[in-house]
Amino acid sequence: MLPGRTGPTYPDETFIDCNIKLPLQSTESMKYLRETIAVAQRILAELWCRKRSLIFWAIFPVLLLILNSLILQERLQIPLEDAYTLAAPSTLVGAALFFSGLGGSLATVVSEREQHTLKRLFLSPLSGVSYFLGICLAYVVIGLGQTVLMYGLAFSQGATFEGSIAAGLLIVLLSMAAYVGVGFVLGTQLARRTEDVNSLVAAFGIPLMILGGAFMPTDFFPESLVNLTRFNPIFHMIEAMVGIAAEGNTLAEVGEHVWFLGIFAVAMVGTGWLSYQRMVQVERQL
Repeated sequence: MLPGRTGPTYPDETFIDCNIKLPLQSTESMKYLRETIAVAQRILAELWCRKRSLIFWAIFPVLLLILNSLILQERLQIPLEDAYTLAAPSTLVGAALFFSGLGGSLATVVSEREQHTLKRLFLSPLSGVSYFLGICLAYVVIGLGQTVLMYGLAFSQGATFEGSIAAGLLIVLLSMAAYVGVGFVLGTQLARRTEDVNSLVAAFGIPLMILGGAFMPTDFFPESLVNLTRFNPIFHMIEAMVGIAAEGNTLAEVGEHVWFLGIFAVAMVGTGWLSYQRMVQVERQL
């Protein structure tokens, strides 16, 4: 029995401090969090120094939003503010987030391989999980910035959005997760040089964007193409975002599109992580 302790004594008694594990787990979680934020800050700082990509990611969706709104105003014979209300959600998730989330993550993965950043990663205490999550976080921040920019422009033109902000934010985050996941898959499995980025984005992305309704409403499509849109994740992104932001629907009312998008986003993030792990194993052997 220890001094000052009362009670029975047991053979080979061992005293365990149950509070030891919690600080260790907390420290480990904080380590991943700090590393993830550090990776995201590095990528954002590099993009800020170059500025070119950030400027293009701002100019492109703004111009596309203006063009889509003018086309909808003319074709539907509606006021300009109503045209911006309809065009902003579809342009955001169907085009703006596509080029920043998918194209940006794809370009980052390829450039990091070309610059041998991954080689240096193997020599550092930085974990692969933090590196993967850091890239995801960086492009989520960029996507949120595009969201503020485009909705700010739409509001300045008199657009009104009646849907839930939290529901709209959920669609934006799921869309970014899906795009970044696809970017990791393409960047680790198909792209070998920086020159491959544009061709991959054009080959895989542009047809999906058109078929999803990013440039024109799917109501203008022939019946044969309408049937194909059901298998297009961009179509479900747009339908969910338009339903919530422009039409004031609830998540339950656009539940079919949200479920499809959610499952696709989880699948793409998981596949992107597995593709990243495979790329790391290959890079270690080179």
